[in-house]
Amino acid sequence: MPSRHKSRELALQMLFQWEVGQHTPAKVVATFLPTHKADDEVKDFARRLFEGTVAEIGSIDPLIGRHAENWKLQRMAAVDRNVLRLAIFEMLNEPETPKAVVINEALELARRFSTPDAVEFANGVLDAVRKSLALPADIEKS
Repeated sequence: MPSRHKSRELALQMLFQWEVGQHTPAKVVATFLPTHKADDEVKDFARRLFEGTVAEIGSIDPLIGRHAENWKLQRMAAVDRNVLRLAIFEMLNEPETPKAVVINEALELARRFSTPDAVEFANGVLDAVRKSLALPADIEKS
């Protein structure tokens, strides 16, 4: 079975490359994915997450801004900002994945690619976003 976790790692790395390197999404996909060994399914999901997140930045960033108390998006570490973006995109657009799983995966990415403080920060922001979305399945599980 393909690893969705690996897809999320690749998508996060592409988001970072896109933002920090200021490359087009097409260039990032063309130069990044071929250099990584992974099943086609893993790469396809990574591409979908990356391209979807980039396409919806305009609606994702305001959500982060509203729920990251005392933090401006520009002041966040690029990795942390992109972990949040990726998770929020997935919460909004991948209904078959439980929101708790999306948040847990984001925390694992933060743990691997950022600092211990980033894990706690991401957890707080993503939980607040999840609650604000008022998705019925999530409310029942809370």
